[in-house]
Amino acid sequence: MSKKHNFIDYGERGRYNPGNKLNDLTGKEWIKFTKSWFIHRPKKRKENEVLHPAKFPESLVAEFISFFTKENAWVLDPFAGTGSTLIAAGELNRNAIGIELQEKYNSIALNRIQSGNFNTKILSIKGSALKLKQVLEENGFNDLKFDYVITSPPYWNQLERNNIRQKNRKEKGLDTVYSLEEEDLGNIKDYDKFLEWQAEIFDEVYDVTKNKGYLTIITNNIYYKSKLYPLAFDTATSLTERGNRSWILKDEKIWLQDDKPLIALGVNNAWVGNRHHQYCLIFRKEENE
Repeated sequence: MSKKHNFIDYGERGRYNPGNKLNDLTGKEWIKFTKSWFIHRPKKRKENEVLHPAKFPESLVAEFISFFTKENAWVLDPFAGTGSTLIAAGELNRNAIGIELQEKYNSIALNRIQSGNFNTKILSIKGSALKLKQVLEENGFNDLKFDYVITSPPYWNQLERNNIRQKNRKEKGLDTVYSLEEEDLGNIKDYDKFLEWQAEIFDEVYDVTKNKGYLTIITNNIYYKSKLYPLAFDTATSLTERGNRSWILKDEKIWLQDDKPLIALGVNNAWVGNRHHQYCLIFRKEENE
């Protein structure tokens, strides 16, 4: 016999089921999030956060964290940048740890955390995502298992091939590369090597994630030298073929960026699309207990 629950009425938010095992959302909020595409127009960035050449907004991350966790859960971002995931988690009363290779961006994240006055544990740690477990152990988190992971790795060589966008950033004195570090995924020239290194990082993520925990990767396909590289699709495939560390691909949500300007690409010559969307790939760790 199924267990009955007394629903809590939150008015316009809808009714909340106390038996909800995944999050603190009402049924109405839950169903709304399951739509396969969404439009998100983030607020303008502060000057120090714009330095990072590839960012995703706290407000977008907050929506995913709200769905895949309850309050006081632990969230991980192995490519933390200037701390978008960490700030979103702190504002939602979740604990969070970010790993960031570049000292400059880690320092920005630390300053933002210090200014946040959060009630939960929020940490940004300088280190390599390729050595994720080692970094966590060195900082006293060798036994911690995360409830949820959300991140956005480099889109292979996106910075190298995006000449128009990079020219504009250079003219404004903004960063046009992630770093010069050898362990930085954004510096890998070979596509297959990039996919393998990326998969190895998510092997490490798999080991520090709770069973039945979710992973969201925000990524995109890449157009390079007149050819489309299906990075989002290859990422999904590569993570699901890792033996006893295989993630289960559950779905995708597509972020439509209808506020980006159109650029004259290939006009009067050949097809070159204006890519105004991102893929949010949703995986789950499912081990037999």
